[in-house]
Amino acid sequence: MSNIIGVGGVFFLCEDPDATKAWYKDVLGVEESEYGGFAFSHGASAKSFPKGAMTIFAPFKADSDYFKPSDQSMMFNLMVDDLDAVIARIEAAGVEMTQPPEDYDYGKFAWVMDPDGRKVELWQPIEPKP
Repeated sequence: MSNIIGVGGVFFLCEDPDATKAWYKDVLGVEESEYGGFAFSHGASAKSFPKGAMTIFAPFKADSDYFKPSDQSMMFNLMVDDLDAVIARIEAAGVEMTQPPEDYDYGKFAWVMDPDGRKVELWQPIEPKP
């Protein structure tokens, strides 16, 4: 059988790719891969969150305000293993969060804007209860 089994990459345009990569490295601590972007191991997320780690691929209505304050047509959701530590790193870099963090039964969330005006959602999954 032939099935889609995951997201193999997210590719996007920006005015200054080097500046954008530097921001993701300096503010979020993401290291550039040999391919010129950032690579995330599926094994690493599955090890941290065996049942809670997943990739969501979801269209939103054109008039949704979920991506606000961004006016971009896409938002990134990046999975983290320690949201409080990532928030501390962001604040130490002098970058403001777009809204207060929120907790749900499926995870903890925080939001920041990247230098290109895209909203970045940070998500620390919570393992589902059996």
